[in-house]
Amino acid sequence: MPPTPTDDATCPCGTGLPFAACCQPILDGAAAATALALMRSRYAAFVRGRMDHVVGTHDPATRAALDVAGATRWSKETAWAGLEIVATEAGGATDDVGVVEFIARGATNGVPFAQRERSRFRRVDGRWHYVDGRLVPTRATPVASGRNAPCACGSGKKAKRCCGA
Repeated sequence: MPPTPTDDATCPCGTGLPFAACCQPILDGAAAATALALMRSRYAAFVRGRMDHVVGTHDPATRAALDVAGATRWSKETAWAGLEIVATEAGGATDDVGVVEFIARGATNGVPFAQRERSRFRRVDGRWHYVDGRLVPTRATPVASGRNAPCACGSGKKAKRCCGA
């Protein structure tokens, strides 16, 4: 498990703010004001190993499809290197849906990756939730060799059913 930085350390989500003034309140239960704020907090949750937040902010309609064990393993086996926000569509404080495109960088078991994803969010009972995401292929995303090779992201799924889909 990665070391837990202090709460006054810079937030891993990339805003440059202290964790305590950025994503920590959302990880501790405060509602995210925007889809972007929720996206950033979910990244911080992966970095900090806070899978309770990842699961709790997954849309109730798609939560059953979440591979909690695989995501937990990936979170622990990854040295996180940063989050880059590429684009946002809607997802503001008065919207009910939004899209955030991002690139999450890191290395899982020593294998570097840059996962580019367009994630969809929706507001449920006044709180933002992650619905699903579509991977956007990048040259930096590792490609597993072989038809049935495990995905390099560490999910435990076959590459053709995960990042290679």
